[in-house]
Amino acid sequence: MNKKQILTGFLAVTIFAACQQGTANQDKAKDGKSISAGAKVPAAPDAAILTFEKESYDFGKIKQGEKVHYDFKFRNTGKTPLIISNATATCGCTIPEIPKAPVKPGDEGIIKVVFNSTGKMGIQDKVITVTSNANPEINEVHLKGEVTEP
Repeated sequence: MNKKQILTGFLAVTIFAACQQGTANQDKAKDGKSISAGAKVPAAPDAAILTFEKESYDFGKIKQGEKVHYDFKFRNTGKTPLIISNATATCGCTIPEIPKAPVKPGDEGIIKVVFNSTGKMGIQDKVITVTSNANPEINEVHLKGEVTEP
């Protein structure tokens, strides 16, 4: 065999293996139909819906070292209990606290957020990403303002 034949054979085996890997990564949806890996199964029509009263809070100007406390109020406007599994912020200076119990349809809840401005200066936009069983699964709220010198 010459180099060209070996290279062609190697490429054929590589392509075949890649094709096999792609079909092995398929999952089954609830109805038994195949879906690609990473694809989202559409939410049920009766899923919980997380509706925030305000998606952004502007705390104005504060002096460096001050803490901002804010409660993001929300309502479950869906038809099933809302379960918030996680809330994360863009940095460790912002700490969200989620409700531990499910929120029944029609009920309200609060995500408490504390922003510590120590070591921060200038315009701030802290994004809090909320993960839940709602439709959509990911929601974001913002804490905005300006940190000035003490």
